[in-house]
Amino acid sequence: MAKIRVTKQFDFEMAHALDCHDGKCHNIHGHTYQLAVTFIGDPIDKPGTPKDGMVIDFADLKTIVKKNVVDVYDHALVLRDNSRFLPVITNELNERLILTTYQPTCENLLIDFVEIIQNQLKNYSDVQLHSVLLRETLSSYAEWFASDNS
Repeated sequence: MAKIRVTKQFDFEMAHALDCHDGKCHNIHGHTYQLAVTFIGDPIDKPGTPKDGMVIDFADLKTIVKKNVVDVYDHALVLRDNSRFLPVITNELNERLILTTYQPTCENLLIDFVEIIQNQLKNYSDVQLHSVLLRETLSSYAEWFASDNS
C-alpha cells in the first residue's frame, strides 16, 4: 500500500507578547494564525466499513485539532507565566488568558501544539503526525516535521 499524506488547515485569532523582545513584539499584539496539520499513513483497506479508503477521516482530524488547539487558543491572550503584563492583566479582565512556561513565540507555540496533537493520536495506531505548519503572518511561519524529530 502507498503512504498518503492528508492535511487540514485551520485559522484562529490569538494575541501574545514576547517579553524582553528587542522590537515591537514586546507589546501585546495579535495575529490571524493559520495552522496546517498533516498526517501520514496507508489508506484503510476494509471494504464495507465507514473509513474504507481513508488514512484518517477528515472529520476526525478536524475534531482532534479544533477541540484541543483551535478552540482553546482562538481569541486568547497568551503570555509567559512571569510576563511583565501580569500585574495589570488578570483572568477577570481577560477570561481567555493562557499562561505558558515558555516564551510564546511561533516556534514554541508550534512545539506545544505538536505535543497536544500527538497526545490525541493514541486511538489511531495506523496514522502518524507527519508535519505541522503554524503561520503567524502571510510571510512568516514555523514548521515541524516528524522526520526531523525522531
